[in-house]
Amino acid sequence: MPDFHLFANGPRPVAPFSHAVESDGWVILTGQMPTDPDAPDAALPSGVVSQTARVMDNLALILGELGLDLSHVVQCRAYLTNFDRDYADFNETYQSYFPKDRRPARTTVGVTALAVGALVEIDCVARRP
Repeated sequence: MPDFHLFANGPRPVAPFSHAVESDGWVILTGQMPTDPDAPDAALPSGVVSQTARVMDNLALILGELGLDLSHVVQCRAYLTNFDRDYADFNETYQSYFPKDRRPARTTVGVTALAVGALVEIDCVARRP
């Protein structure tokens, strides 16, 4: 039976979902937005670099609540609202969160819009050792 996790100090969900679902050592994290868990009603950071950093920090926060970290991530999906303009800057920030020899598999997709007017959203799958 899967375990469903919603953390009080995690980012406030923008829809009805769990922060993460875990089953048989697999941990699936819901797509994170660039919202500040400590100030959920604050304006989003400006620009894709700041938003990507906030999203990655939110993913790391949720993983930390589960006793994991970004080194346990095996796959990510990223969504960008302005792919052509933001892809290079997104990559620069995203890759700084993983060692060069331990980057997860990834898909990046251009979309027309994201919740809360975000420029980027990232979800991921992690695996317990």
